[in-house]
Amino acid sequence: MKSIFLNTFKLTVLLFVLLVGVYPAIIFGIAQFSPNQGKGIVLEKNGKIVGFENVGQNFTQDQYFWGRPSAVDYNGASSGGSNKGAADSVYLAKVQERITLFLAKNPTIQKQDIPSELVTASGSGLDPHISPQAALVQVDRIAKARKIEPAKIQALIQANTETFWLAPSKINVLKLNLALDTL
Repeated sequence: MKSIFLNTFKLTVLLFVLLVGVYPAIIFGIAQFSPNQGKGIVLEKNGKIVGFENVGQNFTQDQYFWGRPSAVDYNGASSGGSNKGAADSVYLAKVQERITLFLAKNPTIQKQDIPSELVTASGSGLDPHISPQAALVQVDRIAKARKIEPAKIQALIQANTETFWLAPSKINVLKLNLALDTL
């Protein structure tokens, strides 16, 4: 009995040292070689930090592109989805509320043309990207608010679209809005 306890105690101490000490130290060391030493990629405008490239931001003004809604109110410290299913009445009411707002702010768009990502939150609640289609359905609203030709905004969308070999094209909303401010 005593030897079982001693072996269990040794294993517990060994695992504690490995998982609480060694493993985090290795990950921390690797992070020091990544951009911004593992603290995320910071985006700046006029020398001021405006956000992080890998965390969604809340844009609600008509002159900016809107990103995905967030179940965690864009709080990077508490990433997570709502865990509500498609049959949940509270969830469906929230999605309908988002659809109604989007249609009110984008009167040239039909309900069936709204990409689902503009009215449903991502699994993390922090997704910084939208599809090119989600950006294109917002062009008329932004062009009107900024008094800019829609073609200029469409060209900006094209220039900020990231394409990957086997992945769908995507656009970082914060980067797109920063580029929009330079027009």
